[in-house]
Amino acid sequence: MNQQNTPYPYEPEFSLKRLLTQRVGDLKYILGFKKGLAITLVIGVLAGAFAAWYKSPTYTARLTFVVDDSKSLGGGGGLSALAGLAGLDLNSLGGASGVLAGDNVEELIKSRKLMQQTLLTAYDSTQTLADRYAAAYKLNKKWLKYSPDGKIIKFSLNGINATRLQDSLLHEMVELILDNDFGITKTDKKLSFFEVNTTMKDERLAQLFCRRMIDQSTNFFISTKTQRLRNNVERLQHIADSVGRILNRKTYASAAADQNVIDLNPAYSEANADIEVKQRDKTLLSSVYTETVKNLEASKTMLAQETPTVQIVDEPELPLKKNRFKYSIAIPTGILITELLFCSYLLIKRKDSELEHTL
Repeated sequence: MNQQNTPYPYEPEFSLKRLLTQRVGDLKYILGFKKGLAITLVIGVLAGAFAAWYKSPTYTARLTFVVDDSKSLGGGGGLSALAGLAGLDLNSLGGASGVLAGDNVEELIKSRKLMQQTLLTAYDSTQTLADRYAAAYKLNKKWLKYSPDGKIIKFSLNGINATRLQDSLLHEMVELILDNDFGITKTDKKLSFFEVNTTMKDERLAQLFCRRMIDQSTNFFISTKTQRLRNNVERLQHIADSVGRILNRKTYASAAADQNVIDLNPAYSEANADIEVKQRDKTLLSSVYTETVKNLEASKTMLAQETPTVQIVDEPELPLKKNRFKYSIAIPTGILITELLFCSYLLIKRKDSELEHTL
């Protein structure tokens, strides 16, 4: 059957030569608009330069820390080290103990609750980190329409007496920080080194937020990790203090009874019995106190062994790394975008014109 009489459209066979010929034809057609290309070039230069000038610089605070938690490895420290040489991470398979062990530290530091607590700390004597963040990103003006008294929303330290509007704005800040401004990575799976990066438009804000975020996370991490043992130490300390006070009273009472009985007639057996009872109580309390103190010291030792150490390796120091949209990148990018748009417009217009002539 002749192809001209085929009632159905068909896909022509691919030809590299025909494709190259069409592209060369498109290029020649575009080069025919030299004046338009020159004008587009100038527009691209101006657009790129304006973008580099208009875009506010950002500052990156970088902090590196290491978590030393020897108990999390239990007795498998040597096995974990050998597995690390083979490229395996036994901690991720459940070798670490506790919810806050291993890679879970990363999720802890990205906690929304801890971020809110950090934002509600002081930036200076007049404002909190949340106030400064809202000003730097113009959120205070954006949310001004929701303010019932027409004033910029302010945050109190530690969120005391926070309103629903303040909580809503704080929630938006946390979402923006998690999406764009904050990140944590583990530099090596076989090691316990973590790197935190905070990028914000305010240099001091980035530094303070990064440092205090680690402080908040460290305190929460250690407090949660050692809660049970600390409760036990506090309970034993309370018992030891109580028994110690009673033992002191019994000691003074026993000494006084001994003094009173010196000149008494030995025939009075009740006085001797009273002294014996006091001595027995003193001996019993002394034994209880000794065992309580022994258990207390053992619990303190266990608490010290179980308490992980979070050591800061590198802290963010001013001046921070400054991130700018460089002119050397912005101008070529602007030229490329404007020229591509202009070329696409020419080719689409040419195609539409060819279709009109065909019809």
